Amino acid sequence: MTFGPALALGRGFDEHGSRNEERVRRDFWRKAARVAARLPFAEDLLAAYYCAFDQSTPFQVKAALVGALAYFVLPFDFVPDMLPFLGFADDAAVLLTTLRMVSGNLRPEHRAAAREALERIRATSR
Repeated sequence: MTFGPALALGRGFDEHGSRNEERVRRDFWRKAARVAARLPFAEDLLAAYYCAFDQSTPFQVKAALVGALAYFVLPFDFVPDMLPFLGFADDAAVLLTTLRMVSGNLRPEHRAAAREALERIRATSR
């Protein structure tokens, strides 16, 4: 399944949510390419991205996932990402908590797309 159409802007986001969504879209892949190969939760992170921008995902689920992805992307953080071992612990906690809440909406296609993207990221980072 291709996610090209799923990456179109979602409808119904308020002004603030729309700005977060645009920022996540703009910055996600840059940061993921830089750090995902070494993150133990990388596949979950990428699956969350594909689910968040899938047009069939309900609005409330999109909003929760975009919020969790924005926490990963945005430079201000409770625990700075540059700290060894701890830097992404808060990002993982936010993401995994959100995924647990919306797990019924995460489809096998999202996981498959995440695995493929992670393989590409790992292949280019060698």
